[in-house]
Amino acid sequence: MWSIEIDQTFSLYSVKPFDELLPYRQHCLSRTRDAVQGYAHRREISPVSGVALEPFGAVEGFVYLRCPESGSLFLRDLSGSEDWARLLSDVNRYRRSPETFHAGIAKTRGEHVYGPKLEWIRSTLRMQHLEQPHVMEVVTPPSEFTPLLEAHEAIGRVTTVNEMELTMSRPDDVPGRVEAATLFESLDRVDDPVRLLRAVVERLAPGGLLFVTALVSSGFDVAVLGVKNMYLYPPDRTNCFSLRGLERLLTNEGLTLVEVSTPGVLDVEVVQAHLQHDPTLPLSVFERQLIASAAQAPEPFQAFLQRQGLSSFARIVGRKLTEGGST
Repeated sequence: MWSIEIDQTFSLYSVKPFDELLPYRQHCLSRTRDAVQGYAHRREISPVSGVALEPFGAVEGFVYLRCPESGSLFLRDLSGSEDWARLLSDVNRYRRSPETFHAGIAKTRGEHVYGPKLEWIRSTLRMQHLEQPHVMEVVTPPSEFTPLLEAHEAIGRVTTVNEMELTMSRPDDVPGRVEAATLFESLDRVDDPVRLLRAVVERLAPGGLLFVTALVSSGFDVAVLGVKNMYLYPPDRTNCFSLRGLERLLTNEGLTLVEVSTPGVLDVEVVQAHLQHDPTLPLSVFERQLIASAAQAPEPFQAFLQRQGLSSFARIVGRKLTEGGST
């Protein structure tokens, strides 16, 4: 298993601008409130460890609970799965509309988010000796990433599958096996991440690869800001696994971990943006000193976070065991 450290740098504004995020965030909170108003399923047990969840805090009335063994965070109250599927579709449509900031940063997101993901997939396929694989993209469609996958010379065929439909499906609902699958923030937003992951693994051929990205609660900015982190909100962050929690989730489903990395570059800038927005945030004197010091030399500090698995952006590659239990 390897970990990746990168030297790529870009600004927070180019991929998820803080001030422009706020109206989109309010839309998400409002729609989630509508979804759970009529019926709320209350989670009590950690999807990672199976132990009782503990109180963590509230995000504008939405209660988050914490897994005491892994440190992963979970929204307590959920709607039924069909309502949750409609919620994710609604949010996806709004995200793609001219009303939000996403259209204005499409080019820079292509350069700093989609491009590196494609290169990550390409290089991993080459190192794992997978040529022209059939890739299952798991997402709430439509997805801006679909045409990029379809056009990539390293990929043979792409099947895009709705993440919530897959979560609610039976194993035989999607015939055939695929050699690779992508779960880009899907585990963050679905109502039942274990069931989704299990459904994806069932559809992977022996030796197949699973590419996962997620915001992680063990990362620097989430750990420092807690529920004050404006990037923590439902439904986009219904689940916020720790890095250890994600590893355990994948290995519980029989995957061997090929790569576990936190190659994020925005942790310090995220905390700085929060402090500019609200200087009264309840940070300790040491945390404020650390952030001020890191701001003077962000690249060495960010490299330290990457090396130690402490950035808030994680990516993992898992490989399904072949028949007979070998990798």
